[in-house]
Amino acid sequence: MATLEVLTLPDPRLKLVSTPITDITAEIDRFVQDFTETMQSFRGCVGLAAPQVDFPFRIVAVDVSVGRKPHPNHGLMVMLNPVVTACEGSESMREGCLSVPDFTGNVRRPTNISLTYLDPTGKECHLDTEGFEARAILHEIDHLDGLLFLDRVSSLKDDVFRRKNYL
Repeated sequence: MATLEVLTLPDPRLKLVSTPITDITAEIDRFVQDFTETMQSFRGCVGLAAPQVDFPFRIVAVDVSVGRKPHPNHGLMVMLNPVVTACEGSESMREGCLSVPDFTGNVRRPTNISLTYLDPTGKECHLDTEGFEARAILHEIDHLDGLLFLDRVSSLKDDVFRRKNYL
């Protein structure tokens, strides 16, 4: 297995829309192994999207059980082609990102979501989640659409902060 390099802003590849997975190949299997190892190599990292490691396909990994505060969660989830099917509620919270290492920002997101996705074996899954786990999933899905949390802040002046310590 290998730890993959994480792209950082202003790399233009972070702004590209990712391609859906149409077939789970040996290349995808190998990538998922390296991808999850990469995510887990960053202390406190709760999510990663394939485009962040220059693999332009619709794959995200989320595990909020490893964050600094305990949150209700489903453990490590690797999702291929995730699609949000419903959302409700709204809350603003501070977010950070491996691809934007020097800043954090206040982002408003839904508090409850439902989504469908394929697991790494190709099995179709449905998930209802809330709170921090929902936020982390939505943050990673944004990467699949070429969006960074900076694209979601209301005001670059009032809602973006220089990071004091990075995990």
